[in-house]
Amino acid sequence: MTTVLYITANPGNEETSYSLGVGQEFVKTYQSANPEDEVIHLDLFKMGIPQLDSDIFSGWGKMSTGMPFNELTDIEKEKISRLAELVDQFIAADKYVFVNPIWNFSFPTVMKAYLDALCVAGKTFRYVSGKGRVGLLQDKKAIHIQASGSVLSQGSAYADWEMGHRHLSVIMEFFGISEFEGIFVEGTAAAPEQARKIKEDAVQKAHKIASSF
Repeated sequence: MTTVLYITANPGNEETSYSLGVGQEFVKTYQSANPEDEVIHLDLFKMGIPQLDSDIFSGWGKMSTGMPFNELTDIEKEKISRLAELVDQFIAADKYVFVNPIWNFSFPTVMKAYLDALCVAGKTFRYVSGKGRVGLLQDKKAIHIQASGSVLSQGSAYADWEMGHRHLSVIMEFFGISEFEGIFVEGTAAAPEQARKIKEDAVQKAHKIASSF
C-alpha cells in the first residue's frame, strides 16, 4: 500500500486559509483516484517537533564517543527519540504533500524544525567518496502547495525574495527526490478582488496534478 504524508504548517483552517483550502482539494482528488492508499495528516503545529538545541547536540556528542543511548539524560533521550521517529516515518512513506503559507518570505518555523529532523546522514542522504552527497529517497515524489499575499514565484519582480519553495526544493534535491513541483496560491492580498479566482485556478491545478500524483 502506498503511503502519503500530508504535511501542513498552517495554524488556520480550510475555510480561512488559502493553502489549506487548496491542500484539502488536492487530498480529496488524490484519495478519489487512489482509494487504497493511506494518507496521513501531519499538522506540524500540533506535533511538538523538537528544535535542534543544546540537549540534542549534547546527546549526539555523547553517543559519538560511545556512550550508550540509555545513559543519556531523560530530556536528551526524549528529544533524540522523537527526531528518530519523525525521520523514520518520513522514510517509510512514498509521497509527500507539503502545505504552508508564506510568512515574511519563507515558511513558518515549524516547517524548518521538521525539515531539520529529516536531514539525517545515513537515512535521507549519505556521503560517498568521490561523489559527495547522495540522496537516499530517489524513489519518492513530492508536491508543495504554498500561499502568499504577494506574487513571489519565478518570473515575478520579487522572485528572489521567496525562500519557502526554494528552500524546500533544495531539501528535496538533497534527499534525491527529483519529482517535485509547486502549486502557488499567490497575489490574494495584492489583488483582493481577484482572490477567489486565484484560489479557484489553484484548485483546478491541484485537481489535475492530484489525479496523476
